[in-house]
Formats: sequence, C-alpha cells, structure tokens
Amino acid sequence: MRDHSDWKEQKERFRQAHQSARWQRVQHPRGRRPKFVFFFFAFIFGLIPLLIVAGIIILILNPPFVWDMGMMHHRPDQPIFQICAAATLLPMAAVFLAGWARRRVAKPLGGIMEAAESVTDGDLSVRVEEHRGPFSHLERTFNRMLAELERTDQQRRNLTADVAHELNTPLHIIQGYLEGIADGIYPPDENTINILLDETQLLARLVEDLRTLSLAEGGELHLQQEHLSLQELLTDLKTSFSGQSEEAGVQLEVSAPANLNVYADPNRLDQILGNLVANALRHTLTGGEIRIQARPVEDGVEIEVRDTGEGIAAEDLPYVFNRFWRKDKSRERTKGGGGHGLGLAIAQQLVHAHGGEIGVESEVGTGTTFVVWLPE
Repeated sequence: MRDHSDWKEQKERFRQAHQSARWQRVQHPRGRRPKFVFFFFAFIFGLIPLLIVAGIIILILNPPFVWDMGMMHHRPDQPIFQICAAATLLPMAAVFLAGWARRRVAKPLGGIMEAAESVTDGDLSVRVEEHRGPFSHLERTFNRMLAELERTDQQRRNLTADVAHELNTPLHIIQGYLEGIADGIYPPDENTINILLDETQLLARLVEDLRTLSLAEGGELHLQQEHLSLQELLTDLKTSFSGQSEEAGVQLEVSAPANLNVYADPNRLDQILGNLVANALRHTLTGGEIRIQARPVEDGVEIEVRDTGEGIAAEDLPYVFNRFWRKDKSRERTKGGGGHGLGLAIAQQLVHAHGGEIGVESEVGTGTTFVVWLPE
C-alpha cells in the first residue's frame, strides 16, 4: 500500500498557499502596505521643506547680527555659532534627505516606469533592478508579474501552435478523401463516409474540449453539484469502460465504501474519472490492471486511479497536466484512438472547479497513480 503522507503534505501546502494568496489579494489593497507608503511619502516630502523653512525661521526670529548705521553688528545676546549651525545644518539635512529620497524613491519608481514603457512596446523580458528600501516589495512583485506575463504569453503562443497542429491532421485527411472522391480515386461508399465522419467527430471533440478547458480556467464553468454515491458512480464507470478494457486485455477493478458520498457535479466528476481511466488504458499493456479506489479522508474524499502501465519518467511528471502534452514526443496518436493531449488538463481544471486538487505519482516500468482529492 502506498504511503499517502507525501500526498497529504503536498495537498496541505497547496491549501496553505491558496489561502495565503487569497489573504494577500484581499488584505493588501486595504492593509498596512498602502498606509505605510502614504505615511512614508508624507514624512519624506513633508520633512524636506519643513527643515528648510525651520532654518529660515531660526534666522528670522533670532538674528545674530543687526544693521546699525549701515554696518552689520553682532548682537551680544545671541550666540552666533549655535544659530548659524542650526540655520545651516537644517537645510543641509534637507539636501541629504532629498538625495536619499532620490536614490530610494525616485530611482526605483523611475526604473519601474521605464520597464512599464518597455512592456507596452511588447518587451516582456524586461526586469527592474531590485533595491533595498521601501519599494523592494513593489520591485519583486513587478518582476514576478512580468515573469508570469511572459510565461502566459509563451503558453498562448504554444497553444496556438498546438491547436493548429491538432486541427491540421484531421482537416488534411478530410480534404484528401474529398479530393479523392472528386477525382474518382475513392468511391463515396459507406467505408469512406465513416472515415470522414470519424475525423469530423474528432474535430468536434477537440473544439468541445477546448471550450470546456477555457470555461474551467476562467471560472465560468457552471457546476450542478449534488450528493453522489461514489460506489454507484464507480460501478457505472466500470460498466462504461468494460468493453474497452476487455478489448485491451486489461483488468478494471473499482472499490468504494457503500456509504461514501461526495458533493459534486455527476457529469463533470464522471468526465474527470473517465479521462483518467482512458489515459490509463492507453498506457497499460495487455495483462495489466487498472484499479480505482475511493476512500474517506479527514477533510474530504480521495479517489485513486492506479495502473500497472509503462509509467512516466520523473522529468516528465511536471508537464502531464499541460495542454496537448504527450509522452510521445512525435505527437502522433497512439494506437487505439489515442487522445489529443487535453484529457489530463481538463481533469485538473474540473477538479479545481470543485475546490479540490489532483496529484500524480509514477515510476517507469511499474505504473502510474493519480489521486483526486475533493472537499466534503
């Protein structure tokens, strides 16, 4: 039996990070940081003119010299050195404070403004130099924002290329057969029509999967949640995949306590588990086994999909939930109608839409285990 301590620690870190990020998003706009920045500017830029004005007032109220008969005479009741020192040091302190403000305030803000102008010109690789001071947090946050924008832009470019690649193959097949029919090479019989129908259905599934993924990532996917019996859900799932598992020569087993329920959308949860089982079937050889097990945990339920397939290399594990990712670098569909690389990405987003989390463990030559955690 697999030790679930690592998975529980990973799930707890995810929840703490999620709560921390949510706390920061809620608290920062009205929290201490804006107040600190306000009082910092008020103190710095209020103190500079105050020091200069204070020096002038000292000389006005306590003049060490007086003019008498066109001559400047020292007033014996006023200490020259102390008054001149105070009148001189206060403006000097203002000048020093202004220089400090230039280094710690104007320079960081100027760097951020220059970087923002570069971003408007389309350069997302620019970064600001991080300084020690009151704006160090702003500089770090700005750099993280740029890194995230650059990553998102790269993902968008990759997605465009991947979608074009996935659409290209079935469209070329359809075009080739239609041209063949027009030229009299292929007869317009039932077999040819079925081939064209399969390719159009593939295109329809791809478009629908992209739509589902987009809605889930944007938080716009509507869930019709209800209390479900996991035993009944897994039994129906086994029935749905019984034909495919028998054809592949893979044993499919399910188990769940009779009284174990979960609050979820039945269609979406069935889609999550269906994608995981379909993925396991594609990568499990004849004579292998796929076991689906549900169990209660302290703060929800866990559903484990374990196979005895070929496994995933450690360097590939971080990418299994990426769109259009395939272990086969040639990107050709596997035998048996392999998918287009969106199944695991959709499963992850649907789990997140339920407020849950999904993890994966795998060892090459031994098998792969996906664990879905859903809250109560």
